[in-house]
Amino acid sequence: MKVLIIGSGGREHALAWKIAQSAAVKNVYLAPGNGGTAGEQKCENLPDCTTAEAALAFARSKGIDLTVVGPEEPLAQGIVDRFRAAGLAIVGPAQRESALEASKDYAKAFMQRFGVRTAASRSFCDYKQAQAYVQSYLTTQSSVVIKADGLAAGKGVIIAEDLSTAQSALLSLMSVEATGSDAGKTVVIEEFLAGTEVSVLAAVSIVPGKAGVIVPFIAARDHKRRFDGGQGPNTGGMGAIAPVPDFSQAAYDDFLHAILEPTVYGMQQEGMDYRGFIFFGLMIQENRCYLLEYNVRLGDPETQTVLPLLESDMVSLCSAILDGSLATFPLVWKAGAVCTVVAVADGYPGPYRRGELITLEREKLIHTGAIPFMAGTYTKNGNLYTNGGRVCAVSAWDSSPQGAREKAYSGITAVNFTGMQYRTDIGAY
Repeated sequence: MKVLIIGSGGREHALAWKIAQSAAVKNVYLAPGNGGTAGEQKCENLPDCTTAEAALAFARSKGIDLTVVGPEEPLAQGIVDRFRAAGLAIVGPAQRESALEASKDYAKAFMQRFGVRTAASRSFCDYKQAQAYVQSYLTTQSSVVIKADGLAAGKGVIIAEDLSTAQSALLSLMSVEATGSDAGKTVVIEEFLAGTEVSVLAAVSIVPGKAGVIVPFIAARDHKRRFDGGQGPNTGGMGAIAPVPDFSQAAYDDFLHAILEPTVYGMQQEGMDYRGFIFFGLMIQENRCYLLEYNVRLGDPETQTVLPLLESDMVSLCSAILDGSLATFPLVWKAGAVCTVVAVADGYPGPYRRGELITLEREKLIHTGAIPFMAGTYTKNGNLYTNGGRVCAVSAWDSSPQGAREKAYSGITAVNFTGMQYRTDIGAY
């Protein structure tokens, strides 16, 4: 069996690592892949395969049996639609369904329409109207959340605790400078919810005319803020743990009732054809769950944390998603816990240098059992170099959460490059 994975991040490295373990898989191709996937067993990078057209042409010419899409951007641009039209098996939502992530305004309207519990919000496309609303809102509330409507690579959410910060956020998000795109032409302004955050990744098989199902994975907790103690700007993720010790059974049951079930119902009512993965970003308040956002793919770095716990065959899971047998698919999870620590370039999430030589102490990694999932990296002349803000994620399993954390932090010291930074408190609270 030949599998194609779309993407170049740490999530895609973890997917390749897991998919390559399937006895049914002979070759795994990554379009374009990264410096870590280049050395993974059964894997081959396609560095020039950076567009949907190129990926489709490769899949046709190579006789690819299954394609899995990692990042959100190609999903939002309709890569799944193109593969489906060509009669090729691909895991991921079509362009219409991808709007659940690509447009926060659309997603909030969907949540409200089908009773998915979420924060109260309003959307604006006029700066002056948004500014007036925020000014009035902050006369009675201490904080407000301002989100760019579209995809903004983790840079489109700002929590403002005063009017000056809110006005600056509106000005930046409703221009192109902050997000590097038109993501902020519309903004969603919503109430600030305090509590604890939980990420629930899940497999989705919603096919028109059939009973739909969403099967959740083991919950994880991402650490979004750049610095220890949850301080500093939001990032794409500085580390994660799974399972989440304070995600109680009562909270999980509430998630199923207030979030997952109405999402399935809404997707079916809307006639969606969604065969892929979804990510529920939750805020928990006294066992009550609120949906912060949908992501229409697996999360990063949660994927690097959750997949090492998955004992089921990943290719068989993908097949169940596509053929409608997901409801009876036996998801089997390994006991214990995984901690993931992300190494980033100095300056991230702001400007940072690229091209720094990366060295790995293989014996230390083997000793701890830690797995380095590369992200912003490339290879040249047999050497590994940095090529992004988030450079790699080191994941480690142990029978206890504390043991997993100790192994992950031992493993991260086996990764070295000039300017390397990481948080020291992943999983500590």
